[in-house]
Amino acid sequence: MTTAVLPGARVNPWPGFAARRLGRFAVSLWVLATAAFAMIHLVPGDPVRASLGMGAPAELIAARRAALGLDDPLWLQYVRYLRGLVTGEFGTSMASGQPVADVIGDRLPATLQLAVLAFAVVVVVAVPLGVLFAVLTRGGRRRAGELGFTSVTVVVAAIPEFLLAVGLVAVFAVGFGWFPVAGSADAASFVLPVLALAIAPAAVLSRIVRVEVLSVLDNDFVRTARAKRLPAWKIYARHALPNALTASLTLGGLMLTGMVAGTVLVENVFAWPGLGSTIVASIVGKDYPLVQGIVLVYGAGVLLVNLLVDVLLALLDPRSTIREA
Repeated sequence: MTTAVLPGARVNPWPGFAARRLGRFAVSLWVLATAAFAMIHLVPGDPVRASLGMGAPAELIAARRAALGLDDPLWLQYVRYLRGLVTGEFGTSMASGQPVADVIGDRLPATLQLAVLAFAVVVVVAVPLGVLFAVLTRGGRRRAGELGFTSVTVVVAAIPEFLLAVGLVAVFAVGFGWFPVAGSADAASFVLPVLALAIAPAAVLSRIVRVEVLSVLDNDFVRTARAKRLPAWKIYARHALPNALTASLTLGGLMLTGMVAGTVLVENVFAWPGLGSTIVASIVGKDYPLVQGIVLVYGAGVLLVNLLVDVLLALLDPRSTIREA
């Protein structure tokens, strides 16, 4: 028995939208896993010799290679690798002998804390700042303020995270001694790493929010709200800001993924016990299973954030987003 769709009846677009997005997510994840496998095996050098040391006996190296399955054909290693990912088995670290999943589980919370706190600082600072300067400089008013805002945000946004982190350490940790130089012992140790990750994205996002709010304030529905003599805060909070956040939300999602990747540099500057410092050590030591696992976690995080941004954009503007999907 089939169900006929009556002419003119509305079809719910959400199931199709969700299926397309989840399918794209799964394919992207498979491409990422394949790229991580290929990248690691194309890198020159013997990981077993690197992990055991250059003076290790040949018999020990051969036994370790056989135990890890590195003598098997590449296609067999690839199939075993994908099967392990499906079952949650990421392999064993060559350096420590620990399961890779356990190492990632120990380090991931510290990285997530850093990225989420930095993103919260970006949103809390950039959105009000962008709205404030849109209101102050609307219609060409306060040209000096607009020029100062634009100049400062351009300069700040251009500073690399690594250089900003080193500068913060030199001034506020070594110079004034207000914050710890490294580690994650207490709340004060979060301040400098979070600022190093958040300052440049906050400058970029505040510029985007200002431009979007300025464009929304010229629309007819805002003029209508003013003609009704609604309070200014209600015009900005209920009418201008929600309509201006569509483009800002897209950029915010990209920034969050960039901040997750930026933790690699910042964590190494502050000796932060997260995945960023671990992946650098594992690359140097040619710890292939650990590198693959961390690359997958970072990549999956980026893909997941993009998926969530797509869903949020569809909720905010379903007419355009779902039809374009």
